[in-house]
Amino acid sequence: MKTVGIIAEYNPFHNGHLYHINEAKKQSDTDCAVVIMSGNFLQRGEPALVSKWARTAMALKAGADVVIELPFLFAVGHADTFAYGAINLLESLSVSSLCFGSEHGDISAFLKAAEIARANKPLIEENIKAEMKKGSSYPNAVTNALTHFKTDLDLSQPNNILGFSYVKEIQKLGARLTPFTIQRKSADYHDESLPSGPIASATSIRKNLFSNQTTIESLSSFTPLSTVDELQKYKKTYKLLHNWEAYFSYLQHQLFILSASELKSHYEMEEGMEYRFLKMMKEADSFQTLMTLIKNKRYTWTRLQRMCLHILMNTNKEEAKALLNSPPPYARLLGMTKQGKNYLNTMKKTFEVPLVSAVSKMDHPLLNMDIKATRVYSLPLDIKVRQRFFKQEYTTPPIQL
Repeated sequence: MKTVGIIAEYNPFHNGHLYHINEAKKQSDTDCAVVIMSGNFLQRGEPALVSKWARTAMALKAGADVVIELPFLFAVGHADTFAYGAINLLESLSVSSLCFGSEHGDISAFLKAAEIARANKPLIEENIKAEMKKGSSYPNAVTNALTHFKTDLDLSQPNNILGFSYVKEIQKLGARLTPFTIQRKSADYHDESLPSGPIASATSIRKNLFSNQTTIESLSSFTPLSTVDELQKYKKTYKLLHNWEAYFSYLQHQLFILSASELKSHYEMEEGMEYRFLKMMKEADSFQTLMTLIKNKRYTWTRLQRMCLHILMNTNKEEAKALLNSPPPYARLLGMTKQGKNYLNTMKKTFEVPLVSAVSKMDHPLLNMDIKATRVYSLPLDIKVRQRFFKQEYTTPPIQL
């Protein structure tokens, strides 16, 4: 049964995502889209606007057929880690192809760049280390390292970086997945202003919501109505939309009680950054202020947010590295349509990992970390609804449309 895979976060689901799903199905000549989606925390090291259940409902109502959760450690990893988890899940679920959005829009450039990277791996890794010693961030170091080779793929662009990582992983794995890409429409990933046209970046939507420059109701110009409905329902139930500021006091608590040596044991904490965190927290009165004080040329904002998240989650460095050495050994099912259910029933005998629909029936350190992430995600909620929110992790069956 032919299926197309999509790797996404939907934070929130907007018209660009709708275009992506429709084009993915059209270009792959299939009616079934399998989405690997980040859970409650995202690749940029930040909390999702609304829960994974609300975002799953958005996706299913707009054309996704199956939504599988990417485990926390992979979901909040750098591009190669994110790709490693997601591509292995798609391959394990017998998905036929992968469609990703990119700034470049031509799959041949990704295939060529990935082949160059594989054929020249030792030299490129040496160049990356040299660039980072000069003070470059990791993304810039990768881009500069590849400039020595003839490739026209701009790896300073965020979706190009992810696409490059997807194709590298497909080639490394020898996967059956056939990759193809569609060019991003209109809005740039980092655009912060809402456009006049129907496609806005998720970044601009979030920024305008939190700055009160727009309302949920007015998002219908940029999102399907199902997104507006889910956002309204979530805010009515839980009285907030999530961002880092809602977690600042909890992060502050961690940094007030942990020693430098304890901080050093957290995943992604490198090169003495623990001392910088402890020093700057004494001066910070908000998450934005803390990040501005800590930020330097060496570390991207995203990398620093991931450090903050692992401090909040108390993620042990050695445990995380051990868990990331192997691909996800299960697939957590968050939701499906009738078409998606048909795919699962038809293809399940070919799956290389178990399909998990109830966490109580599975015990694994990766899954336990997802449960822990849900607890942490629920912290800013009112105590009256927090317990109910957390129980969803155990009691909510996969959403069915």
